[in-house]
Amino acid sequence: MSSSTDVLGWARSTGSGTPDRLRHLAGATWRGREHDPRWVRPALLGLLTATAVLYLVGLSVSGWANPFYAAAAQAGSRSWEAWFFGSSDAANAITVDKPPAALWVTGLSVRLFGLSSWSILVPQALEGVATVALLHATVRRRTSPATGLIAGFLFATTPVATLMFRFNNPDALLVLLLVAATWGTLTAVDTGRARFLLWAGVFLGLGFLTKQLQVFLVLPGLALAYLWAAPHPLPRRVVHLLQAAGTSVLSAGWWVALVELLPASRRPYVGGSQDDSFLSLTFGYNGFGRLTGDETGSVGAGNGWGRTGIARMFSPEFGGNVSWLLPAAFALAAAGFVLTRRAARTDTRRAALLAWTGWLVVTFTAFSFMSGIIHPYYTVALAPAVAALVALGTTGLWHHRTSRWALPVLAVLTAVTAGWAFVLLDRSAQFLPWLRWVVLVTGLLGAGGMAGAVVVREGTGARRLRLTGALAAALAVLAGPVAFSVQTAASPHTGAIVSAGPSSSGSFAVGSGRGGPGGGPFASMFTRGPVPGTQTAPRAGWGTTTGRSRTGRTGGFGGTGGRGGGGGLLSATTPGAALTSLLGAGASQYRWVAATTGSNNAAGYQLATQEPVMAVGGFNGTDPAPTLAQFQAHVAAGDIHYYVVSRSMAWTRTGGSDTSAQIATWVEENFTATTVDGTTLYDLTRAATAPTP
Repeated sequence: MSSSTDVLGWARSTGSGTPDRLRHLAGATWRGREHDPRWVRPALLGLLTATAVLYLVGLSVSGWANPFYAAAAQAGSRSWEAWFFGSSDAANAITVDKPPAALWVTGLSVRLFGLSSWSILVPQALEGVATVALLHATVRRRTSPATGLIAGFLFATTPVATLMFRFNNPDALLVLLLVAATWGTLTAVDTGRARFLLWAGVFLGLGFLTKQLQVFLVLPGLALAYLWAAPHPLPRRVVHLLQAAGTSVLSAGWWVALVELLPASRRPYVGGSQDDSFLSLTFGYNGFGRLTGDETGSVGAGNGWGRTGIARMFSPEFGGNVSWLLPAAFALAAAGFVLTRRAARTDTRRAALLAWTGWLVVTFTAFSFMSGIIHPYYTVALAPAVAALVALGTTGLWHHRTSRWALPVLAVLTAVTAGWAFVLLDRSAQFLPWLRWVVLVTGLLGAGGMAGAVVVREGTGARRLRLTGALAAALAVLAGPVAFSVQTAASPHTGAIVSAGPSSSGSFAVGSGRGGPGGGPFASMFTRGPVPGTQTAPRAGWGTTTGRSRTGRTGGFGGTGGRGGGGGLLSATTPGAALTSLLGAGASQYRWVAATTGSNNAAGYQLATQEPVMAVGGFNGTDPAPTLAQFQAHVAAGDIHYYVVSRSMAWTRTGGSDTSAQIATWVEENFTATTVDGTTLYDLTRAATAPTP
């Protein structure tokens, strides 16, 4: 039983608390399990404290981080309806292109503490600390305190984990819920109590409300672990899994049902969909479309998201985020199954290996071969499985270190991991250029020490070689990811696409402040022409000074924008003081102080004014919301004060609506343009002529 279970069991057996019992409870909590060494609980508290420092210190350096989600959190703090649906604005024009669970957390934080970078980003940092604690508890329950601590440390210092727990994307909450579902499943295997499996289903359902179908990438591993190892007859195991599926459906389905059953007039438009349906968003744009690339209304069509294949996770764009220990994780998973090959069916160690290996294999395969939208930060979903498998496999082999094969395997993996770290560090050659050589030499020395211990085999010399080799190996394999994590924490990351660590040769991450066009999966977005079978997005209303851009260029981002000039698809606007003041003047008279194409454009103005701004066309500007007729009706009713012209931008896209272009053209033809702080805008309360239908 875990220490928390021991404490709860003791409390139940002794009845209501007295001062003596409370002191006993506090002591038990500090010491951990009865037979734990004294260092265990202080070591865990030290790990969690260090994690909190890494994730919390200097958190506001990234400002709003992802303004798209920051603006939605601001909207949720002003309107409970916007909070419930995950709307981009408090007037509820359109939702973000994800379900709202992550926004429920940040929206409550902003409501409690006011709008600031800190109030938006702290929840993710705390979710990171909670994930480390839960991962530690899940791993150590089946092994030893050291194994749990190693897993927690490896996860906490994975560069992409450091990035995402200091950033306001839904991935932070998603990973916490995935680890919680794994904890529930494996606890059910350990104890034979199906209620933990039902809780795992609840966590998966909440994960669905965080990032939809991605949550189910861990499901095969969890189901296999329970089906194989739970201490019940097979029919009962199957029934338990079906019951867990039921709790998963219930915990997510209530919200989905409300959105689908409510009339469209009673809720905001479902952003990211082409038909105002959350189910369509789930199975299309955010679902199977991510796998096939068939995402109507998406941008970066064709190979805009990079080449698929088994090497993708090791590429310059993705490798530095998560792949430091990825080869070792696969190898150590295999070693773990060898070590447990003769164990009983209900062996909890093998059940844990099944769960984490299933998680890793399915997620790795999906990310490697999906043809639709994929970003480097998605790889945070691999980090818990990598950390758990490396910890389980390493300590398992070390426990059998006197055998003929365990130390040689560790020696080979140390050398391979150090060599791969050298490659990753060499891609960022300007970052601590000496570190890659230190890692390589130390890794080879560690591998040599463990190999030498196999030759010596017995006596003090063998023990010294083993320990020295193990210490050198640990330093070699940890130095690279720890250095990248510290660099990530010290650097600002803003925009829609971010990546961990220093810039690397051949990579390009939009909005992260890293590098520029010159290779990697996203380079084609900025250098290609139209992809066969796609169309070029209409440009009406996307010019920076005159309304419409008619350059005819494709495959890149254009326009100067000027000060506060609009921001493009992947970055938010930063309006100047004069424009901010103008938009905020008389705000209470209007439902929206402004409208503009694209959610990131709208987010910048909304965060500056803290007033609702309509995101015409949703995130990509390709949603048919609002329609031209609806927009005209809002203008006639005096709901919208200004229309702000977006930065000139062109990209290749897959289908989608051109409603945003129709609206921009109608505004240009019927209202008078003015320029403030280098940004073109139209006062929709003052038509140049009688507006035409």
